[in-house]
Amino acid sequence: MTIRVLLADDQALLRSAFRVLVDSESDMEVVGEASDGAQAVALAKEQRADVVLMDIRMPGTDGLAATRMISADPSLAHVRVVILTTFEVDDYVVQSLRAGASGFLGKGSEPDELLNAIRVAAGGEALLSPAATKGLIARFLAQGGTGDDERDPARAERLDALTVREREVLVQVAGGHSNDEIAERLEVSPLTVKTHVNRAMAKLGARDRAQLVVIAYESGLVRPRVD
Repeated sequence: MTIRVLLADDQALLRSAFRVLVDSESDMEVVGEASDGAQAVALAKEQRADVVLMDIRMPGTDGLAATRMISADPSLAHVRVVILTTFEVDDYVVQSLRAGASGFLGKGSEPDELLNAIRVAAGGEALLSPAATKGLIARFLAQGGTGDDERDPARAERLDALTVREREVLVQVAGGHSNDEIAERLEVSPLTVKTHVNRAMAKLGARDRAQLVVIAYESGLVRPRVD
């Protein structure tokens, strides 16, 4: 099954480079290019994109607003957004994940990392790649404040619907661990972990694993740690 990729960036040269890279793979193809967020949303619908590589800073409708629009549109529920940012540490990253993005990559990432991110996002198990970003959300949320007085009561209350095991798995997901890593830590099978993750996503209304991480921190289940 071919992964349909949409490129959204205001720099034509970068879009061309990404197109060459993506189109070189046998399991994916570029189905459109957008120079701003509004065009990206429209093309996502027209071209039935599976994954959108979204730049944050674009003229007019920026990537953050476009991500919110895609996430809020039921007809685009299958679309996964991977944010591309010039800076690994970007104030927009957490906002993007809250808006519905599946994860993010620095534009300086290796080609293999970008291709892997597309495949992971298309598979619905988006992670916070690359590995160095595992603690990034925690640092941002720590800066924004996630103490007892500021945690989201609605998020915390929704956690009551989770079983003890689902909470344990959610904590591991928030730590940036893969299903295989979680399975080894909890001494269960990867399939069992995947089942728990899917149930937690359904109960918490999360589109993917990236949003599960944000929920875990916002609810106070996991405490931010600044190294």
